[in-house]
Amino acid sequence: MDCLTQAVQLRENGQSEMALKELLTLEELLRDGKLLIDSAQLQYQLAWTYDTLGLEKEAVPYYEAALSGELSKEDRAGALLGLGSTYRTLGQYETAERIFETALSEFPERREFQVFMAMVQYNLKEHKRAMRLLLQEIAEHSANAGIQKYKRAIAFYADKLDERWD
Repeated sequence: MDCLTQAVQLRENGQSEMALKELLTLEELLRDGKLLIDSAQLQYQLAWTYDTLGLEKEAVPYYEAALSGELSKEDRAGALLGLGSTYRTLGQYETAERIFETALSEFPERREFQVFMAMVQYNLKEHKRAMRLLLQEIAEHSANAGIQKYKRAIAFYADKLDERWD
């Protein structure tokens, strides 16, 4: 098992501080030319680990570095979600919105981006858009029998919440 995989396992096992220490050591070795490792992947894992530790500001430059490199499709989606969500938690809503717009255009099949975009829309005081995104997501993708029974009504009302039929 390589060093990067070991560090990721530490984070996944709840030992994020130890994982961060290992990842920072790998970053230093990479910078000094003493280690050949995928830089974008290392940056992504550092960002994720900082996020896990609640150190969002520290995560941002690592997410951005990872996204400027070559990531697998799955990791690119994860990095976009992480960066957008991090900007949202830092109160940088317009930047988060741009990140999620990019993510939605690159990964239209990934439903989680709709939900995170709805959170950003809420923060931007775009409550109607936020509710529409969530209601459409629920109507289109919930397997719940009650939701499915009323799927057409939920989808119909998703963008008509302020309308009245007196």
